[in-house]
Order: sequence, then structure tokens, then C-alpha cells
Amino acid sequence: MTYKAAGKWKEADEETARVMLAVAVREQEGWLDVEHIDNFPCEDLRTIDQLWVKYSNGRFGFSVQKRIYQSLGGTRKYDSEIWKAFGDAVGWRKGGEWLWLYYSDVTYDLTAPQGHLPLVASRDEEGWYWNAKHSCEKVVLFSRVETYKV
Repeated sequence: MTYKAAGKWKEADEETARVMLAVAVREQEGWLDVEHIDNFPCEDLRTIDQLWVKYSNGRFGFSVQKRIYQSLGGTRKYDSEIWKAFGDAVGWRKGGEWLWLYYSDVTYDLTAPQGHLPLVASRDEEGWYWNAKHSCEKVVLFSRVETYKV
């Protein structure tokens, strides 16, 4: 049984990050850059997204995040105002100009706003962390996610 099927959303998010880093051969670096996201295999990305959408009953997944991002006017070109609006919409911000949640403050259950997960955090020798500075990479990831029926 997968973490997603069991409703273990934090573990599922960390597993997603581990798998994506392994597929992109970025375990050593611990984070995905634009180049590796651009070259991430579409089939693997689709599979990861479909699992998130399926087990969260359509609440979580990259395609859910992409739909929200695009509804705010988001495109592949990074725009800080749209990114902040997206952060507000999915519950990644506490309010204020640049007050983004710490990794420890992320909501890992189905009460989280739609699109709240996956976060796909980065990893270093001290553990998992999330940094809003990686927003450009996430925007590129959204551009790679195809819209399809699960």
C-alpha cells in the first residue's frame, strides 16, 4: 500500500520528492533545477500526478496545482505577483508580503486547501525543507504537466 493510499500525506510528499530526485539523477544535489524538470520523463510525471489526484479524490496533484495557477493568469514565465496569489490560494503563505510557510507548518491532511500538495521539498544532510525561492522551478513543472483524465 502506498503512503497516498493510506492517507499518509507527509510521507507521500517525501516519497514523491525522493522518486523525482532519483528519476532526474539529482539525489546528490537534493533538489530539482529547471533543466532537470524540463527533461523529466512525461510518463513518470503523469503517473506521479495521477496517483496524487486519485488518492486525494482530486484535491492534490500537480495537475490540480497547474489548474489553480493558470486560473490566476500563470504561464511558464515566472511572475512574482501571480506566484504570491497562487501561494495564497493553495495555503502556502501565512499572509504578508513574503511570509511563506515553513516545511513544518504544511498541512498534511485532506483539510488542506485544494492544491496544497505535493510540495516536493528539497533535501539536505539535515532533512527535508521547502523554499519559496524554488518557485521558478515549480512554474516550469506546471508547464510540463499535461491535462488528462484520471
